[in-house]
Amino acid sequence: MKSQGLIVAGACALMIAGCTNNPYTGEEQAGKSATYGGIGALAGAAIGAATSSSDDRAKGALIGAAVGGAAGGGYGYYVDKQEQRLRQELTGTGVQVIRNGDTLQLVMPGNITFASGSSDIASSFYPTLNSLVKVFKEFDQNGINIVGHTDSTGSQELNMRLSRERATSVASYLSGQGVSGARISSAGVGPSQPIASNDTEAGRAQNRRVEITLRQL
Repeated sequence: MKSQGLIVAGACALMIAGCTNNPYTGEEQAGKSATYGGIGALAGAAIGAATSSSDDRAKGALIGAAVGGAAGGGYGYYVDKQEQRLRQELTGTGVQVIRNGDTLQLVMPGNITFASGSSDIASSFYPTLNSLVKVFKEFDQNGINIVGHTDSTGSQELNMRLSRERATSVASYLSGQGVSGARISSAGVGPSQPIASNDTEAGRAQNRRVEITLRQL
């Protein structure tokens, strides 16, 4: 058992020392993802050693460390860099950038995206969309899921249609500017997912929004 522990520890040390370049960006890996990669390597090495025969335990630990380290650090570092670029590009635009693990969410309130009751993109919102296009082209390793939301004013049918059309408008603009359509999906959910009370104008304004969620392909 002691030798197994030394094998696993040695495998992890080799993995952590050797993994200096990120597979998604080609840059030297640092920050939070380095920790994630080290944890992944540790877990992978332990599993690799435990599931291998006695003769192949060292080899199993090394393979497990490689797989675990790449999974734990690679995409996490990619998201670190993408989040940094999005925050830089979207400062002062009114768009919120929310990080949840390795998922990024962009919340675009209705007052800066569309006129009331319309699915035509507001002219003042095009510069913000162009900033998104620039980042989405630079970071092209994740899917782009666009969802339109409305408040509860008006009929369900109207709100569902409006939310779908608004999400489609954003998706069409992104693809028209060269973002791969294979990465993009769009949907409308009407008033079914409020983030504030529909009993006040301030709450309804928050519920009228478009959200873009970025996840690993």
